[in-house]
Amino acid sequence: MAAFRTFLRSGHAPTLGAAFLYFAFSCCIWVLNGALAPFISEAYQLTAAQKGLMLSIPIMAGALMRFPLGVLSQYIGRKNATLVEMALIAVAMSYGYFMVDGYDDLLAMGVLLGIAGASFGVAMSLGSGWYPPPYKGLAMGLVGAGNAGTAVSVLVAPPLAQWLGWQSVYAIAAGAIALPMLVMVVFAKEPPDVDAHAGLRDHVACLFEKDGWAFSLLYAVTFGGFIGLTTFLPTYYHDQFGVSKVAAGQLTMLAAFMGAAVRVVGGALSDRVGGVHALTGVLVVVALTLALIGPANGSLVLTTALLIVCFAALGAGNGALFQLVPLRWPAATAVAGSMIGEIGALGGGAVPNLMGLSKQWAGTYAWGFAAFAVFALLMLGLLRVMQTRWTQTWVGAGGRSLPLPLAGEGRGEGQRPPHTTALPHPHAGEARDEAHGPSHLPAFPMERSA
Repeated sequence: MAAFRTFLRSGHAPTLGAAFLYFAFSCCIWVLNGALAPFISEAYQLTAAQKGLMLSIPIMAGALMRFPLGVLSQYIGRKNATLVEMALIAVAMSYGYFMVDGYDDLLAMGVLLGIAGASFGVAMSLGSGWYPPPYKGLAMGLVGAGNAGTAVSVLVAPPLAQWLGWQSVYAIAAGAIALPMLVMVVFAKEPPDVDAHAGLRDHVACLFEKDGWAFSLLYAVTFGGFIGLTTFLPTYYHDQFGVSKVAAGQLTMLAAFMGAAVRVVGGALSDRVGGVHALTGVLVVVALTLALIGPANGSLVLTTALLIVCFAALGAGNGALFQLVPLRWPAATAVAGSMIGEIGALGGGAVPNLMGLSKQWAGTYAWGFAAFAVFALLMLGLLRVMQTRWTQTWVGAGGRSLPLPLAGEGRGEGQRPPHTTALPHPHAGEARDEAHGPSHLPAFPMERSA
């Protein structure tokens, strides 16, 4: 507990909390069509392939919107970017309530739901921006635990749909987004970890680097798997095991909540043992559990147990990967995180389509799970190839942060990744000479990381 208090004091806890709430509400709204899928499918008599397309569009739309929002946040500020996005979410939910009246309208609504899915990179960078490198993994893990919003969605939306009608859930979401907006306005404080002199080319440099694409492909397994399976599972449980629409949401919630909760553990563990080591174990567990779900799909209990273990690994993998991102791109974390989140979420958009096609053409979902397991193994191979160069350049053994000098000490070669911005203490910024940008401020007095 004392260590956690030290962690909170090293940054700005109110901003961390506001970023978590913003991300949680965004995740909740992003997967609404997945949570409501059994009701929507019944209303429009959708085929398996149509269900897959309907569930994929919000994921892919959200993915494509992440990078532009990340770039925008570098210019108007991350706090302002979140407020713009949440206002647009309220408008999108109003469209869902008043305008959706057929399958084509539903697909258009899926694009608008993607607005909520764009939140990831900005939320992660805003929440962790005040924290020094040895605590980045834990800070990002705590914000990333906002993935629990997906569990809330699949738990709460079906009973509301049964009570009020499924389109009324959009209206409730339009009003609910006012809460994280208010918290953001009152409590959040813009972090200083951006180089004010950087141009657009500097901000989007991750697009032109192999590391950015490697991270994106790895994230297609961890987060892509998490969001894709969370969106698909209510349909899977309802169709495969014949459970009620509400029960399908409750079973999905068990897995989704586990994935969100363990994300914090993954981030904190990666601060200690390194993100590369943590990701290696994650990919092995994910591939194994996905491969076993196909043969086990006759048993509701065994399938649910395997999915819970799989989601725990996916959540830990999300925390582990984003322990590494701010170490690799310390002054452009919002943009890098948005790019990686974009490609990763596009991978998630493929999951419902893959499952729908597997069911429609092979008569079983098993081949969809098996294909995703193979992809996880391929990404394990990619990680093993990349780790040698990573640990020789910008990160320590196993993926731990490199040692930082104490305030006032000189820096040795390789002690800090290039372009790192030293952070002021969040509670001492008001009395500082504003003529100097963040890059000229004194470094945190902190312990060296192991």
